[in-house]
Amino acid sequence: MSGGGPGRKVPGPAGRRPQKPAAPRRPAPARRPHTIRLGSPRPRLRLVSLGLTFVMLAFVVRLLQVQAVDASAYSAKATENRFASHTLAAERGEITDRKGVALATSVDAYDITADPKMFTPQESKAPDAPEQAAALLAPILGKDAKAIAGLLKTKNTRYVVLARRQTPQVWNQIKDLQRVFAQKATADRKNNGPGANVLAGVFKDDSSKRVYPGGDLAAGILGYVNADGKGGGGLESALDKKLAGKDGELTYAQSGGRRVPTAGSSEKPAVPGEDIELTIDRDIQWAAQSAITEQVEKSGADRGYVIVQDTRTGEVLAMANAPGFDPGDLSRASSAAMGNAALQDVYEPGSTAKVMSMAAVLEEKKATPETHVEVPNRLHRGDRLFKDDIDHPTWYLTLNGVLAKSSNIGTILATGQLGATQPEANRVLYSYLTKFGIGQPTGLGYPGESRGILARPEAWSTSQQYTIPFGQGLSLNAMQAASVYSTIANAGVRIEPTLVRGTKGPDGRFTPAPAPDKNRVISEATAKTLAAMLESVVDDQEGTGTKARIPGYRVGGKTGTSNRVDPATGRYKGYTASFAGFAPADNPRVTVYCAIQNPTKGSYFGGQICGPIYKKVMEFALKTLQVAPTGTAPAGLPVTYEQGS
Repeated sequence: MSGGGPGRKVPGPAGRRPQKPAAPRRPAPARRPHTIRLGSPRPRLRLVSLGLTFVMLAFVVRLLQVQAVDASAYSAKATENRFASHTLAAERGEITDRKGVALATSVDAYDITADPKMFTPQESKAPDAPEQAAALLAPILGKDAKAIAGLLKTKNTRYVVLARRQTPQVWNQIKDLQRVFAQKATADRKNNGPGANVLAGVFKDDSSKRVYPGGDLAAGILGYVNADGKGGGGLESALDKKLAGKDGELTYAQSGGRRVPTAGSSEKPAVPGEDIELTIDRDIQWAAQSAITEQVEKSGADRGYVIVQDTRTGEVLAMANAPGFDPGDLSRASSAAMGNAALQDVYEPGSTAKVMSMAAVLEEKKATPETHVEVPNRLHRGDRLFKDDIDHPTWYLTLNGVLAKSSNIGTILATGQLGATQPEANRVLYSYLTKFGIGQPTGLGYPGESRGILARPEAWSTSQQYTIPFGQGLSLNAMQAASVYSTIANAGVRIEPTLVRGTKGPDGRFTPAPAPDKNRVISEATAKTLAAMLESVVDDQEGTGTKARIPGYRVGGKTGTSNRVDPATGRYKGYTASFAGFAPADNPRVTVYCAIQNPTKGSYFGGQICGPIYKKVMEFALKTLQVAPTGTAPAGLPVTYEQGS
């Protein structure tokens, strides 16, 4: 064998070294479980504590602000939101006639109100609640749906008025609708619906409504009440403070727009207005209004008026206008008829004014009823040629006859004796006209009343010097004209006319109106003479007022037919027909004055169309006041004289 060195290893089994047995392995140590170690809790607790401290501090600061710093402001705001205040409307006083019969009164009514917050989508559960509610309410309230919807959308308020002074029937219709919608809303909620109720926010406040039991009776005197419940015309306006009273106030707790009965309330009661008792007699007013309305229609006239006055007291028993209006339904009223034309219209009176000229002539002792006055067919004075209403041969009239036949020429001749010169005569006549009340306030204090037109004598034109004595060139109203005849009937003493007898307060105590002013205009003797002369106008066959005769009574009166100034053009167009007088002539109790403007059908003479009205109204008034028939015969003053006597 080839060999090698002794240290060489021989492969193969024979040459292996015996291996040492492996040392036993040590078992691997067991694994320990993984442990999570928490951080220290102290920092976190400090953070939470700090946060809570800030939160609590904020609450404390806010609490101090609410309860200490701004306590009053928040209290007021809370009260404002919780409590509601409503005005308690005072009951308007009645207006009655002299017997206590109501001419204007008030009845229960409701103001229909709403809470706009309850119409928001959140409260009503309907996105278009204002529009839906408005569509339902508009036909009931007679209002525009858009306007109602606009009110229901009003912001920053929980109270709006949708309609004032509605009748109980209107509110009942709204309640019926509310009941239906409430039932639908309840059923809808049971089916998991929104339960919308678009009428839940509609409410009512107690109020009152003005009514006029007689319709258009005495409307010109009474006037009317406007939409705000305040006097808008006539005595409703002039006496509004007395009639209106004082409103009260009710404050109560509310929730959801509804009153909380258990939360208490405070109330300042309303003070009712005073009742006004007028001098008007309802029955006489009806007779006067019926008569003038019928004649205005028959004559195709623009308008007319009748005044009835107690000659002894100055009290106005009737003041009728035609056409009139219903103050309870102004929607049908004409603006031209809504005033009181008997006090507001001014016009030239014509021959009814001649009685003042005669009063001046008699009082100044320039003539007597038997004084002879030769009246030609034409009379030249100044820049005009004057005539009477008819052509005639020379008349031989007494002064009484001048009045009875209503001669313009005779009146010019008579008043020319009042002064040594025409300017002096003018001044004397002017003084009597003013004492009779022409160009002066009547004393009634009625809204819009006219005082008439009477220029001072130095301003009279050449023609006015001669036309004013027979009633042209000056203007007055119907009340002034009636007052002239009442002055003569009252023995020459003028008493300011009155419309109000007194007032009755909430305590039921009656307070008489102040006594009217009185002043003597002419002597008692002159007044009696004039009364006898006025009888000739009616009683004598030569007179122009024979249609005013009343069987059983002595009547004194005067006709008037004057050229009328057209208010539209300022020129003469048409006529004013009138009649004025009193009865019984020997012991006067009642004055009646009638005027009709611009009659276009039939006669336009005062004696023909106003004489019958005078008769009808005077007869009714005498019977109503139970005035006994006259037991004596008329004076029978002469109207004419024989030429050369």
